[in-house]
Amino acid sequence: MTKDVYQTWENYMLSCMGDSAHDKEHVYRVLYSALEIAGEEQDVDYDVLICACLLHDVGRGEQFENPSLCHAQVGAEKAYRFLTERGFNEDFAARVRHCILTHRYRNNNVPESIEAKILFDADKLDATGAIGIARTLFYKGQVSEPLYNVDTQGRIQDGTGDEKPSFLQEYRLKLENIYSYFYTDKGRMMAQARRHAASDYYENLLAEVCPIYEKGRQALEERTGFHV
Repeated sequence: MTKDVYQTWENYMLSCMGDSAHDKEHVYRVLYSALEIAGEEQDVDYDVLICACLLHDVGRGEQFENPSLCHAQVGAEKAYRFLTERGFNEDFAARVRHCILTHRYRNNNVPESIEAKILFDADKLDATGAIGIARTLFYKGQVSEPLYNVDTQGRIQDGTGDEKPSFLQEYRLKLENIYSYFYTDKGRMMAQARRHAASDYYENLLAEVCPIYEKGRQALEERTGFHV
């Protein structure tokens, strides 16, 4: 790989970025984490890995505009076309496409190559710990979804089994469970080191807001004389 080749991939990535939760810094974190994970693995094709990391979220814009689309599928095809149109051989482009196609958590496409497994783990690592919480809050705000849902009795829902989207629903659905979905030992170890930061935030958020609702509604009813 030459510097010009790297910058070709990087510039295409930069031209596709527009989501604060999946911005260029997310891409660089994924790339740098992938390189750390790859250092513990054998027979890694670093050109494929670096290219796939840089381009793994180039389909995010299309999914943001049309949520029925899968950014992994869109991005895989965009990356493949981009690479083949610029003279990269078809085998290389196909291997990068496989990595991108299989990197998504909510996806039935399973990563098979070592490069795809490393990308999957590096991307999931950025959804763990404090950075995972911050990115999820960014995204939920961007799509105008709430921190939590409240039931008909005025009680805060902790996210378990919620039908309506919220930050707490996303935590219980994805962030809490993601630690079981790593392919590499290094990725799993890095994720576990961050786990308490995420769980502590979730528990502290509930501990702060639930009493406010419970005591506040009771106080309001006492002051107004009617049930709210």
